[in-house]
Parts: sequence; C-alpha cells; structure tokens
Amino acid sequence: MTSGKLVLYFVLSLIVLSCGDKTGNVASNESKKEALLNTIKKFNTAFKEGDIDVLESMITENYLHTNGNSKVIQKKDWFNYLTQRSQDIASGKIQVTDYTMDETAIEFHGSTAIVTGRISVSTLTDGQTQTSQYRITNIWVLEDGNWKRAGFHDGKIQ
Repeated sequence: MTSGKLVLYFVLSLIVLSCGDKTGNVASNESKKEALLNTIKKFNTAFKEGDIDVLESMITENYLHTNGNSKVIQKKDWFNYLTQRSQDIASGKIQVTDYTMDETAIEFHGSTAIVTGRISVSTLTDGQTQTSQYRITNIWVLEDGNWKRAGFHDGKIQ
C-alpha cells in the first residue's frame, strides 16, 4: 500500500469512527431522542418562566451562547442576562405569553447531539406585544447520564 493510500485509509477510518453510533440501533436512538426531547422541553419551560436554577443545572460549565446580533458569550455573561430577565419576569415587567419550539431535528454523534429548530416567542412589555421567530442550533452533550446544553446559536427570521 502506498503512503497516499495509507493516509487516505487512516483518514476514512477516523471519519467512520467519529460518526458515533450509526449501527442502526433504533431502540437506543429512540430512547436517546425521547430523553433529549424531554430535556429540551424542561429547558424551554425554565427559560420561558425565568427559572435560572433549573437552567443552571442544565448547561455545561464551558457553555457558549451566541445570538445572531452579538458575539459569543460565556456562561457567566449569559447568566447575568438571565438574572435581569428573571427579575423582569417576576416583577411583571415582562410577560412571556408564548415560547414554542418546532421544526425540531436531531442528529446524534455518539454522546453529542446537534438540535435545530425554530423558536417562536411573544412577550408583553410595557403594554407592547413583540413577536419574533428564530432559527436555532443547539449542541447537547450527555454528561453523567443527563443531557446538558453546551452551545447555542440563533438567527432572527426576517
């Protein structure tokens, strides 16, 4: 085998090994999907309600968050935002009247999942209703048997 063919064989082997469980284990993937969807539902409910304690327990220590109109922020900075938002929700300054995720797709790569979807959100602030939709991509990882969000990105739908 020539060195070029050996390198190609090695690279292809790494690609196949890095793709996770592609053996067609439907039961395993279905149970992973169900557990992840339940986790996402719990996460989205906590976000809608401003429950930062629940959110804290559901993200990784090295969490990264990016909105379509800002640079990436780390966990600490995101929680600074969440704390203010939670206070605004508790005081009634902000009312989240709808927070829905649909068009959800999940792609598993071993103990990591890439989740895409659409978020629709409506809020009532100072008597003004604001409705927006976002395309999102989330990275979820399985840590100690629990799904945790490791990364987030969104872009506003025009």
